[in-house]
Amino acid sequence: MLIRGMLFLAGSIVNAASVNIAMLIIGRMLLGFGLGFTLQAAPVYLSETAPTKWRGAFTSAYNAFVVIGILSATVTNYFTNRIEWGWRLSLGPAAVPGAVIVLESLFVSDTPISLVMRGQHDQARAALQRIRGADTDIDAEFKGIIRAVEVARQNDEGAFRRLFSKEYRHYLAIGVAIPVFYEFTGMIVISVFSPVLFRTVGFNSQKAILGSVINSMTNLASTLVATFVVDRVGRRVLFIIGGLGMMLCEVAISWIMTDHLGTHEGVTMPLNYSTAVLVLICMCTFSFGLSWAPLRWVVPSEIYPVEVRSAGQAMSISITLCISFVELQVFIALLCAMKYAVFLFYAACLLAMMIFVVVFLP
Repeated sequence: MLIRGMLFLAGSIVNAASVNIAMLIIGRMLLGFGLGFTLQAAPVYLSETAPTKWRGAFTSAYNAFVVIGILSATVTNYFTNRIEWGWRLSLGPAAVPGAVIVLESLFVSDTPISLVMRGQHDQARAALQRIRGADTDIDAEFKGIIRAVEVARQNDEGAFRRLFSKEYRHYLAIGVAIPVFYEFTGMIVISVFSPVLFRTVGFNSQKAILGSVINSMTNLASTLVATFVVDRVGRRVLFIIGGLGMMLCEVAISWIMTDHLGTHEGVTMPLNYSTAVLVLICMCTFSFGLSWAPLRWVVPSEIYPVEVRSAGQAMSISITLCISFVELQVFIALLCAMKYAVFLFYAACLLAMMIFVVVFLP
């Protein structure tokens, strides 16, 4: 956590102080490395420290804070959009959470599991007692952690090699499939390119950013709902409800945009239909925030056994980031080639995802 905080802090300062493109690229690279550390460490840390009955809520809360960050950035962009040097105000504030993370890491201990795996049993017990509370009996849980680590050590293979063995292959399949499917919900490109989509349907630049703010607020609301219901309703139900909602909304978006914009350049969509697209995108985002957005962190972080959890999470995150990079690079070209039928492609992917969840997810 200390490393990721320092990377965020350094990247934000370099970006805000940039005087050329090279500095912007270096700053973004530092932020990217910091993001990689965060995506790997945070979900695993939460899953290893949260009480079993609240594990889904804790990991969903992580996604809620991610959404709060996105909303804060979108609101900042809305107010700085008309300022000539406003881009510095958009990039610089990321140093604040970076500094908070650096300070926080000085006081947060390692997880009990990681301490036991390094042979530090006394520190592990103290950490577990501090997490669970001074009046809580931790004997049974601590013994369970020690047994799990001992079982893991009986196998001399490395964690990554063990992950591909027959015993763990089904964990790997689900742990990788969920975040990969997440990338094909279409919501990543909708989130990143929402101002472009809103301008396409007729909103001006300022209203397009305002539409993105509304969309981010919708995402936050649904994520908070998911945090409270994920452990009560269950993962599969939320996957199916959210997937069905996104699929129907994306079909409707494709139909409206194709019917009223077609393949012609410079066509203006009537205001009521532009508003309908905005509402549908927000409904799609609500379904996403209720299901795939938080659960893509929850399921991989809890499905892997202790002995391969870090390796499995690293594998899931690495593959997801690679797919996300490619998707963001090709989306505009895909939109130009397929026009608004691209949303039908994502809707078909969502149908396949729901079938996978029904058949394979325990």
